[in-house]
Parts: sequence; structure tokens; C-alpha cells
Amino acid sequence: MATKQKQLIETPIDGGTFISLQKSANEGDLSMETKLSLLYKLQQADSKIDKIHLLRGELPLEVKDLEDDIEGLKTRAENLQTEIKDIEKLIYQKKMDLENSKSLIEKYTAQQNNVKNNREYDSLTKEIEFQGLEAELSEKRIKENTITLAEKKSAYALALTALEERKKDLENKQKELDSIVAETARDEEELVKISEEIQAQIDARMLAAYKKVRSNARNGLAVVTVRRDACAGCFNKIPPQRQMDIASSKKIIVCEYCGRILVNAEFEKE
Repeated sequence: MATKQKQLIETPIDGGTFISLQKSANEGDLSMETKLSLLYKLQQADSKIDKIHLLRGELPLEVKDLEDDIEGLKTRAENLQTEIKDIEKLIYQKKMDLENSKSLIEKYTAQQNNVKNNREYDSLTKEIEFQGLEAELSEKRIKENTITLAEKKSAYALALTALEERKKDLENKQKELDSIVAETARDEEELVKISEEIQAQIDARMLAAYKKVRSNARNGLAVVTVRRDACAGCFNKIPPQRQMDIASSKKIIVCEYCGRILVNAEFEKE
């Protein structure tokens, strides 16, 4: 019976793997131990920045959602306002049509009293009937659009109320976010500066590997130590021989379970 082999995780770096990264890591003036130490220090700085961002919680997203809601409500209110104006114009036009029909009915009725023959009388009668139908249609359209107008005005009022509520919510959330940002701005600025200074010292391919692993890690940890014989990232056991290789800091060791870069635990003391 064939033994099932353990599947090792490889992290792609520019189309290659950590094997190509290992080759580039051996190049340059810095020793491998120094490079790994720099990676660990970079991780510490970036993790502290992550904690600062964590303090803000969902506030940035909530602020963005409220801003989107406000824009949507503004657009809805503008559209409703345009529709209200159009309906009011239509009602006004139908009222004018109604008055015109009534005026014509009065005119034709008066003319019937002075007709000279039945043909003229019948013609006027048809005109009166036609204008009567036009008047009924105008009244119907006026009633329908009056109801629609009331609904649109109600919807417009609700949209304005919701808009004001969203604006107040946004103002409160923005103040809360600004307060947290102000409290942590200096620390974040210093940490970002430290992170950038360390990145400038790290080989481009190694830095790309770090960022790749970090982007895939749920907690943002790309570089971890070995604690209690296990990876500090995924907590899976690390074989003794592999631990010795990690402690020697002579090459890049990657956790075969989570793909994180493993470094000497002594770096924590530094």
C-alpha cells in the first residue's frame, strides 16, 4: 500500500517559488541572518500598524457606506423633485384643457340656439359630446396625477428625512473616526517610516515574498518564530531538524503548513 505523501505549500514569487528567493537571498552584502532579522523587524512594525488600524474597527467602512447612502438619497431626492415638477405641469395643463372644454361646450350650446338647419345642429351636438368626453378625460387625468403627486411628495419628504438622518450619522461617525486617527496618527506615522526604512534594506524579491505571504495570511503575519516547537502562525509542530535549521538562520525556512517564513526565536529578544 502506497504511503500518502504530505503536500508542501509553495508561495509563488514573480512566477517562481521560495527556491528562487533562496538564491537571491544568498546574494548581496548582508548575511542571511541579517536579512531574516530585517524581515522579522519589518513584520513587527507592520503588525503594530495593523493593530492601529484595528482600533478603528469598521468605522472607515461605515463612513464610506454612509457617504454612499447620502449620495444615493441625494440622487433619489433630485429625481423625485423633477418628477413632482413634471406632474404639477401635467396637472396644470389638464386643468387648462378642462377649462377649455367647458368653455367650448358653453360656446357650442349657445350656438345651437341660432342654427339654421338640422345639419348645423347635429354638428354642434357632436362637438359638445366630444368636448364632454375630453372634459371627462381631463378630470380623470387630474385625479390620477393628483394622487401620484401626493405619493411623490410623501416619498420626497421621506427621502429628505432619511438624508438628514444619514448626514447626522455620518457626522458622528466621522468625528469618532477622526478622534481615533488623531490619537494614533503620530504612532502610525513613525511606524510607517520605520517600515519603509527597513523595506529599503531588503532585497526586492525577498520583500515581494514577504508581501505575498502577508496578503494571504488572515492575521497579516508573514514572518513568525517557533514557539513550543510549533509555528507561531498556524501552531503546527515543526520537526527538530527543521528547528535547528531555523535557529541557524543560514537559509529561508517556510512553514510547510501555512507558508509563513520561520525565523530564529532569538529575534524576539532583539
